[in-house]
Amino acid sequence: MTKEEIIKAIEEMTVLELSELVKALEDRFGVSAAAPVAMMAAAPAAGGAGAAAEEEEKTEFDVILKSIGANKINVIKVVREITSLGLKEAKDLVDSAPKPVKEGVSKEEAEEIKKKLEEAGAEVEVK
Repeated sequence: MTKEEIIKAIEEMTVLELSELVKALEDRFGVSAAAPVAMMAAAPAAGGAGAAAEEEEKTEFDVILKSIGANKINVIKVVREITSLGLKEAKDLVDSAPKPVKEGVSKEEAEEIKKKLEEAGAEVEVK
C-alpha cells in the first residue's frame, strides 16, 4: 500500500473511525499522540521565572482599541491613517472594539498611536 492509498483511506474515515485508528496505533507502537502537545505546553511553564525578566525588556507592544467613544467617524479616520485600511475595514475594526489596532510596534510608536486615537475620542490600551 502506497502513502497515497493510506491518505485516501484516512480521508474517507469518520471521526470515530479516526479516533479508533489513533488509539490502535498508540497501542501497537507504544506511543501517545498527545505527548508532543504536553511537552510544548510544559516548556513555557518551566520558563516562568524568565517571564518576569522578559516583561521588563519588552520591545514590542500592541495597541488595543477598547471603546470608540462619541466620535466614531474621527476614530475611523485615525484608524485608517494608522493602519492604511480601507473605509469598510477600518469601520469593521472600530465596530468590533475591543480589538487590536496595531501589534508588535515599538513603545514610541504605540504611545503615538494611543495619543492620536485618544485625541479622536477613543479609549485605548497599550499592552
